[in-house]
Amino acid sequence: MTVVLARGQLLDANAVDFALLALYFVFVLGIGYLARRAVSTSLDFFLSGRALPAWVTGLAFISANLGAIEIIGMSANGAEYGMPTMHYFWIGAVPAMLFLGVVMMPFYYGSKVRSVPEFMLRRFGKAAHLVNGISFAVAQILIAGVNLYLLASIVNALLGWPLWLSVLLAAAIVLSYTALGGLSAAIYNEVLQFFVIVAALLPLTIVGLVKVGGVQGLVAKVSAGPGGAGQLSAWPGNELTGFENSVLSVLGLVFGLGFVLSFGYWTTNFVEVQRAMASKSMSAAQRTPIIGSFPKMFIPFIVVIPGMIAAVLIPELAAYKQSGGTGGGGVDYNDAILLLMRDLLPNGILGIALAGLLASFMAGMAANLSSFNTVFTYDIWQSYVVRDRADGYYLRMGRRVTVGATLAAVGTAFIAAGYSNLMDYLQQLFSFFNAPLFATFILGMFWKRMTPHAGWAGLVLGTVSAVAVFGLSESGVLDLPGQGASFVGAGVAFVVDIVVSVVVSVATRPKPEAELAGLVYSLTPRASRQAATSGEDAGWYRRPGLLAGIALVLIIALNIIFA
Repeated sequence: MTVVLARGQLLDANAVDFALLALYFVFVLGIGYLARRAVSTSLDFFLSGRALPAWVTGLAFISANLGAIEIIGMSANGAEYGMPTMHYFWIGAVPAMLFLGVVMMPFYYGSKVRSVPEFMLRRFGKAAHLVNGISFAVAQILIAGVNLYLLASIVNALLGWPLWLSVLLAAAIVLSYTALGGLSAAIYNEVLQFFVIVAALLPLTIVGLVKVGGVQGLVAKVSAGPGGAGQLSAWPGNELTGFENSVLSVLGLVFGLGFVLSFGYWTTNFVEVQRAMASKSMSAAQRTPIIGSFPKMFIPFIVVIPGMIAAVLIPELAAYKQSGGTGGGGVDYNDAILLLMRDLLPNGILGIALAGLLASFMAGMAANLSSFNTVFTYDIWQSYVVRDRADGYYLRMGRRVTVGATLAAVGTAFIAAGYSNLMDYLQQLFSFFNAPLFATFILGMFWKRMTPHAGWAGLVLGTVSAVAVFGLSESGVLDLPGQGASFVGAGVAFVVDIVVSVVVSVATRPKPEAELAGLVYSLTPRASRQAATSGEDAGWYRRPGLLAGIALVLIIALNIIFA
């Protein structure tokens, strides 16, 4: 059976491919049904009863992020910019994941909060809590739309249906198991999806390297193409950042991406933190992002490299890149993985690869939905709209909110459809929502003098400043090509947030120190920040600090090797 993609590409899928996809969906929906039987309270639905082992939450932690951002966005980035894309993993992810596990999870897990906005409520009060809850909810709907759009593009490629119908079908698939089993269904499906994704992308990478003439063949072809040999080295990444000066480019990567965007995303984004908070102990919660860091550092080899291969091996994409993004017969960088599958994979393997793509998009969207329903139900609805109702009411509300969020994501999916490289769109969103939150969070955690008024004022003005940088870039006032606008916007948002928070704190009254125990580093007893080392948490291989040290050594080695 031959099906036609929206822009005229051909994807040959036969009965074997569709049978494999059907089998995969049986597993997905079965997990949702089984998880539903374990849901009796709102804590079960939103945080899996805090009963999951570290290896499950660790794989779910990384799989929740292994959605459109990784598969389509990073392969598109690899096709456009080459090896500098590795920075999104080695500089822009792993260090922050280790910091989250070692330093911040004891505060999250130890305080028994149900969400990141709830932590903000305890530290700064209602105003900062509401601002954070609303901004997070908006961000998740926008990002869920990205995953939904890409999931729909696969449905469109397989069945040839219009995009709007494909979007609705894709939304129904994810909604079915997320609304049934809540976070447990999402997490266990994410573990399954992790292995399916690797099984899909690893063969594609190997076959692609063989077709291009091995590593040396890829090096030769990339060197001879647009961007030249600069796309074969991770540093300094001038084309990615948009800076002609190499020193400024490195500063942009280290500060804008490696510090502000990365730490802002990984340490305060409830999509990720929620997985760790579902763990059965503080040690398991700390190990969750650290365990996830090990596959995270090697994922770019099966995501970025295929994008680079597609840019030199697929004629349409090579023409598109050669033309500077104006030619190529209707394709763009977001098509890199699909085009590579079309040209390289036989039937059967194609079915596994398509299941892997569907798995990645569903994992991303399910993560967005499960975190959205928690924040909206607990931090907005329960706190400010309908208070003091029975637990069953909020459990039912959580399921209704999941349906509403899915419908909203259908609308935002069409915003994502307007970008030729979705990483441009996603990094802008992160600069708006994550960068100022990280500034507020990190200052409030380590500076006890920061006041409740500073908490909400810094968030609001930091976000406004990032939006202003975006507007100046779009209007041509600032010349920031590539993803430079998001890096600069994130840096500006961080600095503005810090300055505003300090100024407002000096002029207003802080909370009493007695109310900040467990929320501020210097006021929290050391014993309460340390995980247990006995029972299920015994053994050197379960020590968060040691595991984090091993991961840090590996990530430094990778940066040196590919510099």
